Amino acid sequence: MKIRIKGNSLRYRLTKSDIELFSKDGYLEETISFGSQNLIYALQQSAESELAANFKDQKITLSVPAFMAKEWATTDRVGFESSNGPLYLLIEKDFKCLDNVAEDQSDNYPNPLSGAL
Repeated sequence: MKIRIKGNSLRYRLTKSDIELFSKDGYLEETISFGSQNLIYALQQSAESELAANFKDQKITLSVPAFMAKEWATTDRVGFESSNGPLYLLIEKDFKCLDNVAEDQSDNYPNPLSGAL
């Protein structure tokens, strides 16, 4: 699971196995260590009707409605987006890059543009 934060936008990108775990457990988190402090970012299924985010105790939690999580895991749907006040939220499947990159992308989804080149 990756996050991108830019201005007032928060974007989560998940691999195939991330989405499988999230679908099964309803929760997924990662931790970044900054020496003596950690930043935790998590996805949590909720009974809400839209995406929502919370930041408390060095933890960013993005709540995903259960119906969205199910659709995301069982269809070709790429992702969901929403605005939470001034904050723009986006969750999406992580596609393989079209460029050569050093990171392991074996668990990423096939890029739909790869056949168009």
